[in-house]
Amino acid sequence: MLDPKPLEAASLQESLDLSLVIPIYNEYESIPRLLKVVTEVMAPLAYTYEVICVDDGSTDGSVDVLREHTAIYPHLAVLLLRRNYGQTAAMAAGFDHARGKVIITLDGDLQNDPADIPMLMDKLDEGYDLVSGWRKQRQDHQLTRLLPSKIANWIIARVTGVSIHDYGCSLKAYRAELVRDMNLYGELHRFLPALAFIEGARITEVPVNHYARQFGASKYGLGRTFRVVMDLLTVYFMKRFLTKPMYVFGLMGLVSIILGILLGGYLTFLKLGMGQSIGDRPLLILTIVLLLGGIQLLCFGLLAELLMRTYHESQGRPIYRVREVLRH
Repeated sequence: MLDPKPLEAASLQESLDLSLVIPIYNEYESIPRLLKVVTEVMAPLAYTYEVICVDDGSTDGSVDVLREHTAIYPHLAVLLLRRNYGQTAAMAAGFDHARGKVIITLDGDLQNDPADIPMLMDKLDEGYDLVSGWRKQRQDHQLTRLLPSKIANWIIARVTGVSIHDYGCSLKAYRAELVRDMNLYGELHRFLPALAFIEGARITEVPVNHYARQFGASKYGLGRTFRVVMDLLTVYFMKRFLTKPMYVFGLMGLVSIILGILLGGYLTFLKLGMGQSIGDRPLLILTIVLLLGGIQLLCFGLLAELLMRTYHESQGRPIYRVREVLRH
């Protein structure tokens, strides 16, 4: 098993122009051809580069194939995760070990085209921080993959405010300093453009090639939908209220308290002014719930403020990002 410590030590040495990060999960048939194509594409280019394959707990022999190919390709490094953590964790591991000034991600199933790498690099040179691939002519099943993907992309774009056509395309290019500012967990790998937007990145999208799967079966299914929705809510909250959670909790709390006070005043008038009984009225229960709920929301807001301050201050993480400094 490859020890990750040498890679960590290497990451402290010379930097490279480009790191290719490829998550692998049960793709033993695709790996030899993928590495061959990547090497052929990179050979005529002037970039110094590395290929980091992150095996995410494969059980089909992918590890043996990767181990054999480390002796063939000098630019190849392999990370073997202890179990299947998911694509987000695999990409995070690749990002952490990458030495390139630019990081490009692509799938290990041969559906992304390594020949698009030079185009992504050229687009980054135009001044962008993230270039996202758009599978404009996507070669997947129309009903089970394409339609749900289009719906999901439309919803994500509306919620996050980052209008790109294809959030699910793994073929993306990032400036390394951008991914260092992003912590990944859950299913957040598909929301990287939105997370980059929160960090102030300049983002664009380019059409890329896409091929039908040649080997194995897709690892995606409708069962991921719930997790994606929950992570979308997380991203929305981070985009709107990461440094000011009191605004959302405090506003709801104040509205709830004000409504409770108004209803309480009305019930008091009925009791004292009109002499009516209010003990059996549902409105009394609603008033109590609104007052208590408002107080709790205000408390949640205060706690969230403290957590956010701890989050930023404990990591030395500023609430701003400087793109560049200009001096005479």
